[in-house]
Amino acid sequence: MATGSLPLVPPEFPARVFATVGTELFAALRAANPARVVLQVPAGLVRNAHDLAARLREEVGAPVVLATRACFGACDFPSRDEAPRADVAVVLGHAPIPNVPLVRPTFFVEMREPAGDPASLAATLAASSIPRRLGLVLSVQHLDLTARLTAALDARGFEVRMGRGDRRLAYAAQALGCNYTSAEAVARDVEAFLFVGTGRFHPLGLAFAVDRPVWALDPLQNILELPIDRAALVRRRQLQVASVRDARRWGILVSTFAGQNRHATALALQERARAHGREAELLLFDRLDPRDLEGRDLDAYVNTACPRIALDDGPYYPKPVLTPPEFLMALGELPLEPYRFDTYH
Repeated sequence: MATGSLPLVPPEFPARVFATVGTELFAALRAANPARVVLQVPAGLVRNAHDLAARLREEVGAPVVLATRACFGACDFPSRDEAPRADVAVVLGHAPIPNVPLVRPTFFVEMREPAGDPASLAATLAASSIPRRLGLVLSVQHLDLTARLTAALDARGFEVRMGRGDRRLAYAAQALGCNYTSAEAVARDVEAFLFVGTGRFHPLGLAFAVDRPVWALDPLQNILELPIDRAALVRRRQLQVASVRDARRWGILVSTFAGQNRHATALALQERARAHGREAELLLFDRLDPRDLEGRDLDAYVNTACPRIALDDGPYYPKPVLTPPEFLMALGELPLEPYRFDTYH
Protein backbone atom coordinates (compact mmCIF):
# COMPACT_ATOMS: atom_id res chain seq x y z
CA MET A 1 0.00 0.00 0.00
CA ALA A 2 1.45 3.37 -1.02
CA THR A 3 2.37 5.91 1.66
CA GLY A 4 -0.62 8.03 2.59
CA SER A 5 -3.19 5.73 1.00
CA LEU A 6 -6.17 4.43 2.95
CA PRO A 7 -7.21 0.80 3.51
CA LEU A 8 -10.18 -0.48 1.53
CA VAL A 9 -12.21 -0.99 4.72
CA PRO A 10 -11.00 1.75 7.10
CA PRO A 11 -11.41 1.46 10.87
CA GLU A 12 -13.49 4.02 12.72
CA PHE A 13 -11.33 7.02 13.62
CA PRO A 14 -11.98 9.39 16.53
CA ALA A 15 -12.77 13.02 15.76
CA ARG A 16 -10.55 15.85 17.00
CA VAL A 17 -12.34 19.11 17.78
CA PHE A 18 -10.98 22.67 17.78
CA ALA A 19 -12.74 25.96 18.39
CA THR A 20 -10.90 27.97 15.75
CA VAL A 21 -8.00 27.85 13.32
CA GLY A 22 -4.91 28.48 15.42
CA THR A 23 -1.87 27.16 17.22
CA GLU A 24 -3.67 24.19 18.85
CA LEU A 25 -4.87 22.93 15.47
CA PHE A 26 -1.48 23.36 13.86
CA ALA A 27 0.31 21.56 16.70
CA ALA A 28 -2.12 18.64 16.55
CA LEU A 29 -1.71 18.34 12.79
CA ARG A 30 2.08 18.37 13.05
CA ALA A 31 1.88 15.65 15.70
CA ALA A 32 -0.27 13.56 13.33
CA ASN A 33 2.53 13.78 10.72
CA PRO A 34 0.18 13.52 7.72
CA ALA A 35 1.42 12.66 4.25
CA ARG A 36 -1.36 14.78 2.75
CA VAL A 37 -4.23 16.85 4.19
CA VAL A 38 -7.63 17.40 2.58
CA LEU A 39 -9.31 20.64 3.60
CA GLN A 40 -13.10 21.09 3.40
CA VAL A 41 -14.81 24.44 3.94
CA PRO A 42 -18.51 25.42 3.82
CA ALA A 43 -19.82 27.81 1.18
CA GLY A 44 -19.56 30.84 3.44
CA LEU A 45 -15.80 30.40 3.85
CA VAL A 46 -14.84 29.48 0.27
CA ARG A 47 -13.48 32.97 -0.37
CA ASN A 48 -10.74 32.40 2.23
CA ALA A 49 -10.13 28.72 1.47
CA HIS A 50 -7.00 29.18 -0.62
CA ASP A 51 -5.30 31.42 1.93
CA LEU A 52 -6.13 28.90 4.64
CA ALA A 53 -4.76 26.02 2.59
CA ALA A 54 -1.51 27.94 2.10
CA ARG A 55 -1.30 28.61 5.83
CA LEU A 56 -1.86 24.95 6.66
CA ARG A 57 0.90 23.93 4.24
CA GLU A 58 3.28 26.39 5.88
CA GLU A 59 2.39 25.47 9.48
CA VAL A 60 2.13 21.70 9.06
CA GLY A 61 4.73 21.05 6.37
CA ALA A 62 2.52 18.70 4.36
CA PRO A 63 0.70 18.97 1.01
CA VAL A 64 -2.86 20.30 1.32
CA VAL A 65 -5.63 19.71 -1.23
CA LEU A 66 -9.01 21.45 -1.26
CA ALA A 67 -12.32 19.58 -1.52
CA THR A 68 -14.13 21.82 -3.98
CA ARG A 69 -17.65 20.40 -4.06
CA ALA A 70 -20.44 21.92 -2.01
CA CYS A 71 -20.43 20.85 1.63
CA PHE A 72 -23.78 20.27 3.35
CA GLY A 73 -22.64 19.51 6.88
CA ALA A 74 -20.69 17.23 9.18
CA CYS A 75 -22.36 14.22 7.52
CA ASP A 76 -20.72 15.23 4.26
CA PHE A 77 -16.97 15.01 4.89
CA PRO A 78 -14.59 14.14 2.02
CA SER A 79 -14.86 10.50 0.97
CA ARG A 80 -11.95 8.19 0.20
CA ASP A 81 -12.73 8.48 -3.51
CA GLU A 82 -12.59 12.29 -3.42
CA ALA A 83 -9.21 12.44 -1.71
CA PRO A 84 -7.64 8.96 -2.02
CA ARG A 85 -4.13 10.05 -1.00
CA ALA A 86 -5.11 12.24 1.95
CA ASP A 87 -4.64 10.53 5.30
CA VAL A 88 -5.97 13.45 7.42
CA ALA A 89 -8.97 15.74 6.88
CA VAL A 90 -9.62 19.23 8.24
CA VAL A 91 -13.32 20.15 8.22
CA LEU A 92 -14.30 23.76 8.94
CA GLY A 93 -17.56 25.08 10.34
CA HIS A 94 -19.06 21.86 11.70
CA ALA A 95 -19.07 19.76 14.84
CA PRO A 96 -18.58 16.01 14.51
CA ILE A 97 -21.66 13.78 14.49
CA PRO A 98 -20.88 11.26 17.26
CA ASN A 99 -22.53 8.23 15.63
CA VAL A 100 -21.07 8.72 12.13
CA PRO A 101 -17.84 6.74 11.50
CA LEU A 102 -14.98 8.64 9.90
CA VAL A 103 -12.90 7.29 7.02
CA ARG A 104 -9.69 8.97 8.20
CA PRO A 105 -8.48 11.02 11.21
CA THR A 106 -10.58 14.18 10.98
CA PHE A 107 -9.99 17.53 12.64
CA PHE A 108 -13.24 19.48 13.05
CA VAL A 109 -12.79 23.23 13.43
CA GLU A 110 -16.12 24.55 14.72
CA MET A 111 -15.31 28.22 14.03
CA ARG A 112 -16.74 29.33 17.37
CA GLU A 113 -17.88 32.96 17.25
CA PRO A 114 -17.63 34.78 20.60
CA ALA A 115 -19.23 37.99 19.29
CA GLY A 116 -22.64 39.07 20.53
CA ASP A 117 -23.48 40.97 23.71
CA PRO A 118 -25.81 38.82 25.85
CA ALA A 119 -27.21 41.83 27.75
CA SER A 120 -28.12 43.62 24.51
CA LEU A 121 -29.57 40.45 23.01
CA ALA A 122 -31.70 39.88 26.12
CA ALA A 123 -32.90 43.49 25.97
CA THR A 124 -34.00 43.00 22.36
CA LEU A 125 -35.96 39.89 23.35
CA ALA A 126 -37.52 41.59 26.36
CA ALA A 127 -38.76 44.44 24.16
CA SER A 128 -40.46 41.99 21.78
CA SER A 129 -43.61 39.90 22.10
CA ILE A 130 -41.70 36.61 22.31
CA PRO A 131 -43.08 34.29 25.04
CA ARG A 132 -41.22 34.07 28.35
CA ARG A 133 -40.91 30.26 28.50
CA LEU A 134 -38.34 29.62 25.81
CA GLY A 135 -36.50 26.63 24.41
CA LEU A 136 -33.00 27.60 23.30
CA VAL A 137 -31.35 26.17 20.17
CA LEU A 138 -28.08 27.42 18.69
CA SER A 139 -25.83 26.79 15.72
CA VAL A 140 -22.51 25.30 16.74
CA GLN A 141 -20.68 28.56 16.01
CA HIS A 142 -22.62 30.38 18.74
CA LEU A 143 -22.80 27.72 21.46
CA ASP A 144 -20.29 29.67 23.56
CA LEU A 145 -23.05 32.27 24.14
CA THR A 146 -25.28 29.73 25.87
CA ALA A 147 -24.39 30.30 29.54
CA ARG A 148 -24.12 34.11 29.34
CA LEU A 149 -27.27 34.53 27.27
CA THR A 150 -29.25 32.23 29.56
CA ALA A 151 -28.14 34.26 32.59
CA ALA A 152 -29.09 37.53 30.88
CA LEU A 153 -32.51 36.15 29.97
CA ASP A 154 -33.06 34.81 33.49
CA ALA A 155 -32.39 38.30 34.83
CA ARG A 156 -35.18 39.65 32.63
CA GLY A 157 -37.75 37.10 33.76
CA PHE A 158 -37.40 34.48 31.03
CA GLU A 159 -37.47 30.77 31.73
CA VAL A 160 -35.00 29.05 29.44
CA ARG A 161 -34.91 25.32 28.68
CA MET A 162 -32.27 23.42 26.74
CA GLY A 163 -32.40 19.77 25.70
CA ARG A 164 -29.58 17.28 25.30
CA GLY A 165 -30.88 15.51 22.20
CA ASP A 166 -29.92 12.09 20.93
CA ARG A 167 -26.69 10.39 19.87
CA ARG A 168 -26.39 12.38 16.64
CA LEU A 169 -25.79 15.66 18.48
CA ALA A 170 -22.42 16.54 19.98
CA TYR A 171 -23.77 19.24 22.31
CA ALA A 172 -26.85 20.20 24.29
CA ALA A 173 -29.03 22.83 22.57
CA GLN A 174 -27.27 22.16 19.26
CA ALA A 175 -29.04 22.56 15.93
CA LEU A 176 -28.38 20.02 13.19
CA GLY A 177 -30.19 20.26 9.87
CA CYS A 178 -31.49 16.69 10.08
CA ASN A 179 -31.93 16.44 13.85
CA TYR A 180 -33.58 18.82 16.32
CA THR A 181 -34.01 16.34 19.16
CA SER A 182 -32.44 18.84 21.57
CA ALA A 183 -35.56 20.95 20.98
CA GLU A 184 -37.98 18.04 20.91
CA ALA A 185 -36.73 17.00 24.37
CA VAL A 186 -38.08 20.21 25.95
CA ALA A 187 -40.96 21.08 23.59
CA ARG A 188 -43.65 20.26 26.18
CA ASP A 189 -42.08 22.65 28.69
CA VAL A 190 -41.89 25.78 26.54
CA GLU A 191 -44.18 28.19 24.69
CA ALA A 192 -41.76 28.97 21.86
CA PHE A 193 -38.23 28.32 20.62
CA LEU A 194 -35.45 30.80 20.10
CA PHE A 195 -32.81 29.90 17.52
CA VAL A 196 -29.55 31.81 17.92
CA GLY A 197 -27.51 31.96 14.74
CA THR A 198 -27.52 33.33 11.21
CA GLY A 199 -29.56 32.41 8.15
CA ARG A 200 -32.90 30.65 7.66
CA PHE A 201 -31.75 27.05 7.28
CA HIS A 202 -31.97 26.02 10.92
CA PRO A 203 -35.08 28.03 11.87
CA LEU A 204 -36.97 26.38 9.01
CA GLY A 205 -35.85 22.90 10.03
CA LEU A 206 -36.72 23.62 13.64
CA ALA A 207 -40.18 24.83 12.61
CA PHE A 208 -40.83 21.54 10.82
CA ALA A 209 -39.63 19.54 13.83
CA VAL A 210 -41.52 21.21 16.73
CA ASP A 211 -45.10 22.38 17.01
CA ARG A 212 -44.15 25.67 18.67
CA PRO A 213 -43.45 29.17 17.31
CA VAL A 214 -39.83 29.53 16.19
CA TRP A 215 -38.12 32.91 16.50
CA ALA A 216 -34.62 33.53 15.11
CA LEU A 217 -32.06 35.88 16.66
CA ASP A 218 -28.94 36.94 14.77
CA PRO A 219 -26.43 37.49 17.58
CA LEU A 220 -23.98 39.40 15.40
CA GLN A 221 -26.46 42.05 14.24
CA ASN A 222 -28.87 41.76 17.20
CA ILE A 223 -31.84 41.30 14.86
CA LEU A 224 -34.87 39.28 15.94
CA GLU A 225 -37.00 37.76 13.17
CA LEU A 226 -40.74 37.22 13.54
CA PRO A 227 -41.91 33.62 14.04
CA ILE A 228 -41.95 31.28 11.05
CA ASP A 229 -45.39 30.34 9.77
CA ARG A 230 -45.21 26.63 10.55
CA ALA A 231 -48.79 26.02 9.49
CA ALA A 232 -48.02 27.20 5.96
CA LEU A 233 -44.90 25.01 5.77
CA VAL A 234 -46.79 21.93 6.91
CA ARG A 235 -49.76 22.62 4.66
CA ARG A 236 -47.52 22.68 1.57
CA ARG A 237 -46.03 19.35 2.53
CA GLN A 238 -49.45 17.83 3.20
CA LEU A 239 -50.61 18.94 -0.25
CA GLN A 240 -47.53 17.30 -1.73
CA VAL A 241 -48.38 14.07 0.07
CA ALA A 242 -51.99 14.21 -1.11
CA SER A 243 -50.86 14.71 -4.71
CA VAL A 244 -49.09 11.32 -4.84
CA ARG A 245 -51.44 9.08 -2.88
CA ASP A 246 -52.33 7.25 -6.11
CA ALA A 247 -48.72 6.99 -7.34
CA ARG A 248 -47.93 3.41 -8.38
CA ARG A 249 -44.22 3.53 -9.27
CA TRP A 250 -41.81 4.87 -6.65
CA GLY A 251 -38.08 5.49 -6.59
CA ILE A 252 -36.45 5.16 -3.17
CA LEU A 253 -33.36 7.37 -2.99
CA VAL A 254 -30.41 6.00 -1.01
CA SER A 255 -27.21 7.96 -0.33
CA THR A 256 -23.85 6.22 -0.25
CA PHE A 257 -22.37 8.90 2.04
CA ALA A 258 -21.44 7.41 5.41
CA GLY A 259 -23.27 10.17 7.26
CA GLN A 260 -26.48 9.90 5.23
CA ASN A 261 -26.79 6.22 4.37
CA ARG A 262 -30.06 4.64 5.55
CA HIS A 263 -30.11 1.53 3.43
CA ALA A 264 -32.04 -0.44 6.05
CA THR A 265 -34.72 2.26 6.11
CA ALA A 266 -34.91 2.15 2.31
CA LEU A 267 -35.43 -1.61 2.31
CA ALA A 268 -38.17 -1.31 4.93
CA LEU A 269 -39.93 1.36 2.85
CA GLN A 270 -39.66 -0.80 -0.25
CA GLU A 271 -41.35 -3.62 1.67
CA ARG A 272 -44.15 -1.29 2.81
CA ALA A 273 -44.69 -0.06 -0.75
CA ARG A 274 -44.97 -3.59 -2.12
CA ALA A 275 -47.35 -4.53 0.68
CA HIS A 276 -49.66 -1.82 -0.68
CA GLY A 277 -49.36 -3.07 -4.26
CA ARG A 278 -46.92 -0.37 -5.36
CA GLU A 279 -43.69 -0.78 -7.30
CA ALA A 280 -40.57 0.57 -5.62
CA GLU A 281 -36.96 0.56 -6.82
CA LEU A 282 -33.89 1.62 -4.85
CA LEU A 283 -31.76 4.30 -6.54
CA LEU A 284 -28.22 4.82 -5.23
CA PHE A 285 -26.34 8.12 -5.41
CA ASP A 286 -23.52 9.98 -3.72
CA ARG A 287 -24.50 13.56 -4.53
CA LEU A 288 -28.05 13.92 -5.83
CA ASP A 289 -28.77 16.30 -8.68
CA PRO A 290 -32.31 16.93 -9.99
CA ARG A 291 -31.08 16.05 -13.47
CA ASP A 292 -30.31 12.52 -12.24
CA LEU A 293 -34.05 11.88 -11.92
CA GLU A 294 -35.14 13.25 -15.28
CA GLY A 295 -36.66 10.88 -17.84
CA ARG A 296 -37.34 8.03 -15.41
CA ASP A 297 -40.59 6.11 -15.66
CA LEU A 298 -41.49 6.74 -12.03
CA ASP A 299 -44.34 8.69 -10.46
CA ALA A 300 -42.66 9.98 -7.29
CA TYR A 301 -39.71 9.49 -4.97
CA VAL A 302 -39.03 8.97 -1.28
CA ASN A 303 -35.67 10.24 -0.08
CA THR A 304 -33.84 8.44 2.72
CA ALA A 305 -30.80 10.75 2.70
CA CYS A 306 -30.83 14.22 4.24
CA PRO A 307 -34.48 15.21 4.87
CA ARG A 308 -33.75 18.76 3.74
CA ILE A 309 -33.46 17.54 0.14
CA ALA A 310 -37.23 17.03 0.03
CA LEU A 311 -38.20 19.92 2.31
CA ASP A 312 -35.93 22.63 0.90
CA ASP A 313 -35.11 21.53 -2.65
CA GLY A 314 -38.24 19.62 -3.65
CA PRO A 315 -39.42 22.21 -6.22
CA TYR A 316 -36.23 21.66 -8.25
CA TYR A 317 -36.99 17.98 -8.91
CA PRO A 318 -39.02 16.73 -11.89
CA LYS A 319 -41.35 14.61 -9.72
CA PRO A 320 -42.52 14.94 -6.10
CA VAL A 321 -39.97 13.93 -3.45
CA LEU A 322 -41.23 12.87 -0.02
CA THR A 323 -39.52 12.13 3.28
CA PRO A 324 -40.00 8.63 4.81
CA PRO A 325 -42.76 9.76 7.23
CA GLU A 326 -44.51 11.55 4.36
CA PHE A 327 -44.27 8.40 2.27
CA LEU A 328 -46.05 6.44 5.02
CA MET A 329 -48.68 9.19 5.06
CA ALA A 330 -49.14 8.74 1.30
CA LEU A 331 -49.60 5.00 1.83
CA GLY A 332 -52.17 5.67 4.54
CA GLU A 333 -50.08 4.14 7.31
CA LEU A 334 -49.63 7.47 9.10
CA PRO A 335 -52.15 10.32 9.45
CA LEU A 336 -51.42 13.76 7.99
CA GLU A 337 -51.70 15.21 11.50
CA PRO A 338 -49.58 15.58 13.51
CA TYR A 339 -46.90 16.29 10.92
CA ARG A 340 -43.73 14.28 11.55
CA PHE A 341 -40.31 15.68 10.73
CA ASP A 342 -37.91 13.10 9.29
CA THR A 343 -35.47 13.14 12.20
CA TYR A 344 -32.21 11.46 11.28
CA HIS A 345 -31.06 9.55 14.38
